[in-house]
Amino acid sequence: SGESGGGAGGGWHVCVVKYRRGAGRPAHGAPPAAGRPLARRDGLSVLGGAGEVRCVDPSGRVLWTAACSGVPNAAHIYGGRVLVTTDSLDYTPWGHLGPALLLDLVDGSPVAELRGASGAVLSGGRFFLGLEGYDVFDTWEYDRDGTLVDSWRSYGHYVTGTGIRVVETDRSLPTRSRVVRLLPGGAVERGPSLTDPLCPEPVVLADGTILVLDAGVLRAVDRRLGDAVLAELLPVDPDQTWRCRGGLRRSGDRLTVTVAEEHRDRPGKHVLHTWTLALRPGPTTV
Repeated sequence: SGESGGGAGGGWHVCVVKYRRGAGRPAHGAPPAAGRPLARRDGLSVLGGAGEVRCVDPSGRVLWTAACSGVPNAAHIYGGRVLVTTDSLDYTPWGHLGPALLLDLVDGSPVAELRGASGAVLSGGRFFLGLEGYDVFDTWEYDRDGTLVDSWRSYGHYVTGTGIRVVETDRSLPTRSRVVRLLPGGAVERGPSLTDPLCPEPVVLADGTILVLDAGVLRAVDRRLGDAVLAELLPVDPDQTWRCRGGLRRSGDRLTVTVAEEHRDRPGKHVLHTWTLALRPGPTTV
């Protein structure tokens, strides 16, 4: 079990309810199931398939279809616009990175074609795209017409709310990744350092606390970027983080943590560790 101290990390604590160990492999990000919307808002759903983006109403009627050169993997709806990130059908120097499309929500007409591996949106019609690799480790802010208005030297998992925080993923050893906040004018407020250069997608709690699985350690980072260790589940040495890939999933007051650990002497073979944790706010009680 673990507990945050002095209110840092949001004052949450966890205790292990169940632990399992067995053979398994890391769970990489899977594409959305066929027919499952990429995004929903105000009764509208945006779906994707190879070479197209569709918008449907609550009855399932297709309102419009827009062509794209790849396969949509995520979408964000805001301010009468749809931002769609895609995978390329062909392998390129950027892997399977496809174009990021900005579409009009009314009729699907193209507004701008941009570049980014992942996106996020904030109130006021602002949206963000980010990319990492080949000396690129950047996030760009655009207005609703696709005009660049700000940029930051930071990239990773975006957490939005009143502002935008980033659980950085620089894929470098030693890593310089942190949990940060993006400020106007390209400024980056630096929070706690991370051990894993490729932390999995975090879980965000209702009070804005971010739960981060960092090299086998579960950490909580609050809105002020104060952090605390909640549980040292399977701590990994900084130079061995490449051997372990993890994941987080929340269901009510239960948190499921997985870590797939590659054998040191059997490449390609993994042990899958799975913890079920009870998640509670406030100080630990005995």
